[in-house]
Amino acid sequence: MANVASVGDARVGPMTGEEKKVIFASSLGTVFEWYDFYLYGSLATYIGATFFSQYPETTRNIFALLAFAAGFLVRPFGALVFGRLGDLVGRKYTFLITILIMGLSTFLVGILPGAASIGIAAPIILVGLRLLQGLALGGEYGGAATYVAEHAPHGRRGFFTSWIQTTATLGLFLSLLIILFVQSMLGAADFAAWGWRIPFLVSVVLLGVSVWIRLKMNESPAFQKMKAEGKGSKAPLTEAFGQWRNAKVALLALFGAVMGQAVVWYCGQFYALFFLQNILKVDAQSTNLMVAASLLLGTGFFVFFGWLSDKIGRKPIIMAGLLLAIVTYFPLFKALTNFANPALAEAQATIRATVTAAPGDCKFQFNPTGTAKFTTSCDIATSFLTKNSVPYDVVSGAAGSAATVKIADDTISSYDAAAAGDKAKAMNGAFEKGINIALRDAGYPLVRGAAKVPESKLDAFIAANPELALNADAVRAGQKETVPASKLVTDKLLTADEAKGVTDMAVYTVANGGTFTMVADPARLNWVGVIAVLTVLVIYVTMVYGPIAALLVELFPTRIRYTGMSLPYHIGNGWFGGLLPATAFAMSAFKGDIYYGLWYPIIFAGITLVIGMIFLPETKDRDIRTMD
Repeated sequence: MANVASVGDARVGPMTGEEKKVIFASSLGTVFEWYDFYLYGSLATYIGATFFSQYPETTRNIFALLAFAAGFLVRPFGALVFGRLGDLVGRKYTFLITILIMGLSTFLVGILPGAASIGIAAPIILVGLRLLQGLALGGEYGGAATYVAEHAPHGRRGFFTSWIQTTATLGLFLSLLIILFVQSMLGAADFAAWGWRIPFLVSVVLLGVSVWIRLKMNESPAFQKMKAEGKGSKAPLTEAFGQWRNAKVALLALFGAVMGQAVVWYCGQFYALFFLQNILKVDAQSTNLMVAASLLLGTGFFVFFGWLSDKIGRKPIIMAGLLLAIVTYFPLFKALTNFANPALAEAQATIRATVTAAPGDCKFQFNPTGTAKFTTSCDIATSFLTKNSVPYDVVSGAAGSAATVKIADDTISSYDAAAAGDKAKAMNGAFEKGINIALRDAGYPLVRGAAKVPESKLDAFIAANPELALNADAVRAGQKETVPASKLVTDKLLTADEAKGVTDMAVYTVANGGTFTMVADPARLNWVGVIAVLTVLVIYVTMVYGPIAALLVELFPTRIRYTGMSLPYHIGNGWFGGLLPATAFAMSAFKGDIYYGLWYPIIFAGITLVIGMIFLPETKDRDIRTMD
């Protein structure tokens, strides 16, 4: 690779006003870009209802896949496009372009009409805007980190760039706060109808401030020096990845640092949130508040570990963070279960389900977009158990037989959706009801909501639910309302055919007769314990992420620095990190163990730990202004 000069003297003392301005301008813009990026994930339910729900399932799946790909998979392509531009024309102007693209794309999502207004154009435009967001984010981080590092005095790059490292967490924190604030002001109904657009619209204010500040900044001194000496690269992509001396450094950066950093980061901030809400069944508002609290407590450690890396090196801190994550993830996530949903933890410890299935009937349920359908009897059974956080074992049954699920003394038969045809919906209802009743009786924290039953279906409902011991006369004498036929169809109480000739109909409310829901009892939720565990996970994130920008900047010479560091960073974080939640969930579903998916971050962190310890150089003493 490049020849590297080292210098021993570091400038000490407080930051100058110009240095503070550089960090503030770079960090504010990057916070804003991460804020924009996270909004889509946080508000995906509302976005899907507005832009995708009107279309057939195949069309919805295509759009969901494209939106997912835009969010994570296209980021490395943005790194290539804008990395090359940054090494050719300069850091300042390139990441000014990226913030404009990101900001305008986000604002346009807020004013984009839904599919009900402009049809298929709505989701197509949305996916296009999402693609632009992913590309812009791919160019933003490398520009900001390079710009700050090249302004930093030697010996303080870890501290200076650590402020950039806080931006992803602060962007997530800001998005959660604004969403919670708008939800509390508007209420659930108005927020779902139109209020979800407000966080997107607010971003235009942040965009204006960020652009105004960045326009006042100067180009980085290292880039100016390189240009003045005529040492710039004419083909940054070719030089960075087409020449082995530089390509091997990019590979080492990816596998010896960024890959492990990415899985620890995504596990500590994103999978932990997913785990709380989707696995442990904590309500969304409580989950967001606890995650926000842990981010508030832990974010300062980004700067601490960045500062410490200037003293003892980047490598020891990153490797220590990986090692701690590898050793403690299983006990930490088990503690999270005990603190967040003790009733679920108690039930899991005493009751495991047994799925008996024909050989080859159980598949690996990888579903990154949330749209895949699993139709075999085993997959239907294991998918339902996994979604309800029930541990299970799979044993072989007779070839060609439908899977069965045994919970305590109850055995429930599953079904093959493809073979069931038109009967699949009724069979699914009977299967899920049987599983839920068995789980509730076994001690799992399930609650059953009220059912709305129209008069024409009341007798059939009573016959289908003997466990409720209902009396038809008593129900008819109880709570009811008269509902117009159109609303009966809208609320899916009757089909259009069933509503023909009907003007209105009585609808009865049957307590404890509706759908089952696995819940975390708010009265038993240990907020302090959950926040403590989440904070530890965030601290691991700060250890691996705080020094990484300085490390990546110091691995590459000035002429290809923007390009060289951006690609491994976004492959690691966009692909290895971005696929973590879906892959971990699929692994847990395959094994029947809610903790089994933790092997995904543990294995990749372990690979990075080994490669990094053996091959990754320490870079803190490199003088990036003299690297050629």
